Amino acid sequence: MLWPGRLLLLLHVQPCSSSSSRWGFLFNFLLLLCLISVTRSSSAEELLLRSLRSSSPRERQEEEGQSSLTKPRQQTDKRSAANWETVRTITGDFVNITWPVKRAATVDGQIVLGGLMMVHEREEKSTCGRIMRQGGIQAMEVMLYTIDQVNQHFNMTDLLPGIQLGAYVLDDCDKDTYGLEMAVDFIKGSISTLDGEYKCPDGSTPVVPYKVIPGVVGAASSVTSIQVANLLRLFKIPQISFFSTSSELSNKDRFEYFSRTVPSDANQTRAMVDLVKLLNWTYISIVYEESAYGIQAFATLQMLLEESKICIAMREKLPKDSGKAGERHYDELVDRLKLKPQAKGVIVYGSDQEVAELMRSIRRRNATGMFTWIGSDGWSARTAVSENNELQVEGTLSFQPLSHPVADFETYFRSLTVANNQRNPWFVEYWEDMFQCKYFNSTLTPYNVKWEEECTGEETYDKSGPFALEMEGQLQFVSDAVLAFVHALRLMHRDKCAGLPGLCEEMNPNDGAELLRYLRKVKFVGLTGDEFEFDHLGDGPARYNVVHFKKTSIMPPRWEWVNVGQYNKSGLMLDWSQIRFNDRETGYSDRVPESECARPCGAGQAKSIMPDEKCCWTCMNCTQYQYLASEFECLDCPLGFLPHANKTGCYEIPATFLSADSYWAIGVITFACLGGCSTVLVVAVFIKNSETNVVKAAGRELSYVLLAGIFLCYAMTGVLLLKPCDIVCGVQMFGIGFCFALCYASLLTKTNRIARIFQAAKHTAQRPNFISPKSQLVICAGLVLVQMLIMILYMAYSPPISQFYYPSREENVLVCRSHLDASYMIAFTYPILLLIICTVYAVVTRKIPEAFNESQHIGFTMYTTCIIWLAFVPIFFSTATNIPLRITTLCASISLSGTVSLICIFAPKMYIILLRPERNVRQSLMAPKYLTNKTNTTSMNSQNSESSSHSNMPLKPATASRPELVVSLNNKPPSAVVMLKAETAEKEPSLKHMGSFSNVSHATVASDAISNDLSFSHDSLPSIDGESLDDVQL
Repeated sequence: MLWPGRLLLLLHVQPCSSSSSRWGFLFNFLLLLCLISVTRSSSAEELLLRSLRSSSPRERQEEEGQSSLTKPRQQTDKRSAANWETVRTITGDFVNITWPVKRAATVDGQIVLGGLMMVHEREEKSTCGRIMRQGGIQAMEVMLYTIDQVNQHFNMTDLLPGIQLGAYVLDDCDKDTYGLEMAVDFIKGSISTLDGEYKCPDGSTPVVPYKVIPGVVGAASSVTSIQVANLLRLFKIPQISFFSTSSELSNKDRFEYFSRTVPSDANQTRAMVDLVKLLNWTYISIVYEESAYGIQAFATLQMLLEESKICIAMREKLPKDSGKAGERHYDELVDRLKLKPQAKGVIVYGSDQEVAELMRSIRRRNATGMFTWIGSDGWSARTAVSENNELQVEGTLSFQPLSHPVADFETYFRSLTVANNQRNPWFVEYWEDMFQCKYFNSTLTPYNVKWEEECTGEETYDKSGPFALEMEGQLQFVSDAVLAFVHALRLMHRDKCAGLPGLCEEMNPNDGAELLRYLRKVKFVGLTGDEFEFDHLGDGPARYNVVHFKKTSIMPPRWEWVNVGQYNKSGLMLDWSQIRFNDRETGYSDRVPESECARPCGAGQAKSIMPDEKCCWTCMNCTQYQYLASEFECLDCPLGFLPHANKTGCYEIPATFLSADSYWAIGVITFACLGGCSTVLVVAVFIKNSETNVVKAAGRELSYVLLAGIFLCYAMTGVLLLKPCDIVCGVQMFGIGFCFALCYASLLTKTNRIARIFQAAKHTAQRPNFISPKSQLVICAGLVLVQMLIMILYMAYSPPISQFYYPSREENVLVCRSHLDASYMIAFTYPILLLIICTVYAVVTRKIPEAFNESQHIGFTMYTTCIIWLAFVPIFFSTATNIPLRITTLCASISLSGTVSLICIFAPKMYIILLRPERNVRQSLMAPKYLTNKTNTTSMNSQNSESSSHSNMPLKPATASRPELVVSLNNKPPSAVVMLKAETAEKEPSLKHMGSFSNVSHATVASDAISNDLSFSHDSLPSIDGESLDDVQL
């Protein structure tokens, strides 16, 4: 579709001087259609009007002339009347002003570069506004200055040998539609050369009025550059912008022939966000221009701010045409900003004219000092913004692509006057605007009609004040754009022309696509001394200056833009000593204004976000046992943990357990130690006196088993006070039941033996089975084995473990699980059963003779133990929340149970052994209780032949050396003793068959004695020595 369009345009070129006017009309009309197809933002009526007014080649040649102020006024007026077409006629009170007037600055050369500058400010009503001193006139002059340096001062052999570089510079008035119209001139030369073989019908040489433009420097505005790039792309004309920073222009699918010497806004927005973070702002507003420049930047800013968790309070658009919007629109915008006074930081992404109007509205709405601005390069360090708005702009931090002054350019610019700068058709306007005067014969403009003083041409710049010269800080990029074309042409000339001087045919005209490839390869040192090269997207290097608007003089008041930092790939660096802010609350100081919706919450406070304001919150205190899980949420610390003082997390409460050094344990430990020592003492005494009658009569084997159980009862106190772990808990669980099983199994074996002996004596003289010491030990071991099996099975089913217990939120107690539930009752179940059975046997044997009073001691032990455990069980279950008390109670109960057994069973024996050794004899053990004259003959059946010898033995009165049977009645004195003679035995046939005492159970003898109210002296039982005394004293 490209070539058909070109062919159509080719038909409308006026190659011959005899061309009819209809061809010119058709040319302009179809050219308009081409432009409308390329751009959608142009006004069809405006472009049609301007295209139809295109003049003939002769008229255009007349229009290219520039008025000379040194010629007579009549010539000047005539030439002004013949100037290019205008769009609008402005009617004043006394004069009619044609505005704007199309002009061009030209420099002749073999290769002519196009230039598109914003010489005038944008004006909605009349398209072009007042002259733009810095970004307009100075930018255009530095382009011409650089071309002069190339043509005059550079080594021509090394750079462009034999080639003169020219320029054709137009004004776009910082307006995209007007700039697009001006850019049409750059493609007319390309159109006229599409058919190089074209000849006029009459054989004359075609007149081609337009030079081929190989490349264009400009435009300044991103909006204009986007429109112009779309047009130039169709004709493969490379374009290098010096101020356009929109990131949209980095898209090479759309803007293949566009390059720029400034970095993309994508880098500037990152720098802005880094500055916001450096200022510790978390809540800001954004005001952005409603254009591709501002919209693209806002989208990037929004994304980067969200990633950095910085909130946007207000999002406001600046209309691209400030004149069209009017003061009311800006005032309403400022009023909306004032609705969020916490957002003191405001990023303003726009052009100087729109921002200047915003600052004027800040003054009108009495908002001076309420906001601190972060500015983009579109208005950074621009006099148009700060002039007459010093207090409103004061404190601004803005970004400019890093640049340095072009060598000797300021000196050159100061030397320019109206007389010596005829090639700049706008310099008269600049001079009049700068010095507020008017040349007598200059063209009228809407801005010089008010000046009454006449210019002399001898005016000079002041060092300060309204006539002071302020230089644009980014002129380097204009110079670099020109030099980029120069170095690309140099590379092309070297390859195409073999290094020969002059312009060869291969470069006349230039191939735009080929020139673009050379452009992307250039690398040079510019007039500033900085090295330059394009990146892979055709953008300039990402380097920025941070400039700050501050008061530099109090008397007289003076403000300046001061360089206070840099931004590059290493990050953002600021000189804080040079920065001052003008804040309404803190005044003029170096203190950074706070820009946050809510102050940071203190330690232990969570943010409660307000509806629709994620950066505005109220602070909620975490409770006593909560920590700050996130900045928005408090959570309870787990059990066993407490929050740190700053609530940032939880720490584990040091685990405690009932140790031996605690006040709870001191008493039970002391008691257990005394009991253990007493038990050891009893064992020692028993071992030492193991052959005495008391020890033998006590049943040594079962006594030792009982003492072992009692000792273990005391030892369990120490085990219960060890630091809990799984092994300790297992030992506790097993040990408690085992020690009681030993005690009560041995006691049950004893009471069972006594009961069986006396029960059997009522029915038979047969000795009961399993009453020997070995049998008793086997029985006792069997009973203990049952307890062991029970515990092993239970522990396999529910392994004992240690765990943490939390009586309160501030306590962390390490205990065995069995202390928390009724697990110990499993260990006690079987011993309690033994205790109950033993108690029953104690009741059964409560009436045995005094000689067999150990069963009574056992009974007393059982009664007391039952009382202890009846008291322990409710205490154990009622102390569920007080584990130390529960363990202490358990230790005391176990020790008391052992103590009761120790005292009741062994205290009487220890009394005899240690304090009454004279009673530790057989006679004492067989002490008669009462006297009877009855004899149980059925219990004395004849067993062996020795019985007859005893029956035939004559019995004499009792003496010390003669065995006798002594019978006493109710412990009466010996005088009441009746001697039973041998004759008595002979008279009693029932005694003839009495067996030997040695072959009759001594327990049966005791039982028979009780039945017949008899008690036998020890001397009358000579065969007792052959039997264990255990059979007598039970």
